[in-house]
Amino acid sequence: MPRISLFTRARVAFRHFRWRRPFWAGLFVLIGGLPIAYFPYANMTFGQLTVRMATTAGAGSLVIGVLLIVLGLTIWFQPHVRIFAGVAAIMLALVSLVVSNVGGFLLGFLFGMVGGAMSIAWMPGEARPTAARDAAADGEPSVPVPGTGSALEAFQGAAPERGKDPGKGNQGAE
Repeated sequence: MPRISLFTRARVAFRHFRWRRPFWAGLFVLIGGLPIAYFPYANMTFGQLTVRMATTAGAGSLVIGVLLIVLGLTIWFQPHVRIFAGVAAIMLALVSLVVSNVGGFLLGFLFGMVGGAMSIAWMPGEARPTAARDAAADGEPSVPVPGTGSALEAFQGAAPERGKDPGKGNQGAE
């Protein structure tokens, strides 16, 4: 019996963790919070010149950045609240434009907006492996398997015009 290495087991466990939740949405929201929270407190030195990007609302920037980081973690570990977390991330990213150095110099703003939109759009999928699909074709009920979460998967073959007119190059749903 072959032994599976600890690295392989960890990699497979992380892959399953990633597939069952809006992982990339959470990562984008989390990354979006970092520049928003960091830039108001950063000092950049160019030779003898020190540039400080502090704003009067530095505390507000810190709060927005930390909240975006917490929302990113929430999207990962509580995927059932992904729509609320996505809307909240979009709202905080919009507020960061005014409060925090134009949303962390647009970097945090863009990551927060894209991550929030991805979180709202993500849906848990039910991809069937080929063995389950073959069993379903034989009449046996198949067990749904968690998929990659494609929101468009449910629309495959659901167009009302499919199969109506085979003369236009569409031979119907298979």
